[in-house]
Amino acid sequence: MTAPVFVVEDVRADGAGQYVLDGPEGRHAVSVKRLRAGETVVLTDGAGRWAEGEVAAAEGKDRLVVDVREVHEEPAPTPRITVVQALPKGDRGEVAVETMTEVGVDAIVPWAASRCITQWKGERGLKALGKWRATAREAGKQSRRVWFPQVADVATTRQLGALLAAADFAAVLHESGDAPLAAAELPTEGEIVLVVGPEGGVSPEELALFEQAGARPYRLGPSVLRTSTAGTAAAALLLGRTGRWS
Repeated sequence: MTAPVFVVEDVRADGAGQYVLDGPEGRHAVSVKRLRAGETVVLTDGAGRWAEGEVAAAEGKDRLVVDVREVHEEPAPTPRITVVQALPKGDRGEVAVETMTEVGVDAIVPWAASRCITQWKGERGLKALGKWRATAREAGKQSRRVWFPQVADVATTRQLGALLAAADFAAVLHESGDAPLAAAELPTEGEIVLVVGPEGGVSPEELALFEQAGARPYRLGPSVLRTSTAGTAAAALLLGRTGRWS
C-alpha cells in the first residue's frame, strides 16, 4: 500500500462510515501532509485491522474527515520474529527500533544486559521506554505497516529465559557461534527470537544461561556490527529466508 497511514484506535469491524482524525494525527494529516478532499488514506489500529478511505474534508488545522467503505483484517505475520535488544548508548536505541520496525520485526524486548552502559531506572527509564514505543508507532506508519511491533517492558537476563525456552527457534548473535545464522534451520511458523548483545558483548554467564534455555550462539557475518544495526541485519536475513519477503 502506498497511501499514507494514520492510527485510529477504534477501527470498526462493521466497516462503512465516517472517521474523524483529530489531535496529533489530524494535525499531521492536515498541516504536515496537507491532505485534501478526494485523496486516499489508510486507517489502522496497528493490530492488523485497517481500512482504505477517501478524504471527505479537511477542517481547520487538525481535523480530517474520512469516508470508509470496507474494513480489512490482515492475519498476523508468521513466523513471528522477536528481537531482544540490549540497551544502546544515546539515541541508538531509537535508531535500532526504527530500522527493525521498517524491515518487519514483530516485537522488541529491551534488555538490561550486564555490560550495558545505559541503565533504565525510575522516571528516566519510563521516558526511554516511551520513546522506543513512540518510535515503533511512527516507523510503523512510515513503512505502511498495519501490524506495529510491540515494545515490551525492559527485561532482565533472568526474565529472558522463559521467552527463549518457549521459542520455536532462538539465537544469540555472538562471535563464538560455530554456525552462520544464514545456514540455520528455521521454522515456517511459530516464534523466532534473536538476542542482540550490548557494545561490550554478551557476558559468558549470560551466554550460558541463554544456552540452557535453548538459545544457540550464531555468527551473523565476517564483520562486527554495532548493537543498533545487528538486529536489523539479522531480522532482514531471516525475513528473506522464511519467505516473509517473498
